[in-house]
Amino acid sequence: MQRDSDDVVIEVTEAEFHEAVRASLARLGLTYAELEDQARRRDFTSAQAHSLWTSIGGAVNTNLLGEQAAPATRKPTVPKVIGLDLSLTCTGVAGEGWTDTIRPRAGVRGHLRLAFIVEQVADHIRGAELVVIEGPSFGGGVAHRHEDLAGLRVMVRHACWRRSIPYAVVPPSCRALYATGKGSGSKGAVRDAVRTRYGVECDGPGRYDQADAYTLLAMGLHHLGWPLAVVPDTNRRGLDGSQWPTTEGLAA
Repeated sequence: MQRDSDDVVIEVTEAEFHEAVRASLARLGLTYAELEDQARRRDFTSAQAHSLWTSIGGAVNTNLLGEQAAPATRKPTVPKVIGLDLSLTCTGVAGEGWTDTIRPRAGVRGHLRLAFIVEQVADHIRGAELVVIEGPSFGGGVAHRHEDLAGLRVMVRHACWRRSIPYAVVPPSCRALYATGKGSGSKGAVRDAVRTRYGVECDGPGRYDQADAYTLLAMGLHHLGWPLAVVPDTNRRGLDGSQWPTTEGLAA
């Protein structure tokens, strides 16, 4: 008797399951240990590898695959990376799983405002292994505001240098490209991408600054080999247009 396809249940033995897994891994040129490592780093070599892990992750007995199980090691610590979307009025700050803003009091200007922002930034970057700073946008605006903002960027970079913390500079278009797949992606689209891809809600008056900072953080971790999520190849091109640091010349 023929049955509807929705009612068909196919049962396989454990040996058949592992043989199918072995064949799938062979087609991808991977071992299970390598696939498992890609899943741990959330950085798959292909969509097929990601799909295979989604199907079999955690259900495989490596002994039946003929592979050696990966040796038990202490779980590595994710590097401390801080993203900074610098602003004279509302600086966005982000670390893995959190965002914050630095907002000087209304009416504070000049040196007092710059000193306040830099001091707050210094607290956030303490112990960081990389700081990722959004670079300048050359749109229209008030000339003196451009000068103060450029000075703030230099002061923050110098604060990193004094603490021997490597820093990266990411153009706004590269930040938008990494988040949305478009270099012209809007602030709202970046915020939506942060919520969808990382599950981080950015709310309040500084929501767009927080979302920008979180994208910068994610880019920094991806650069170091710790991507927070699977990112499409188009988006990854945002990493290529950014200025990544070396440790040469850092203060002792």
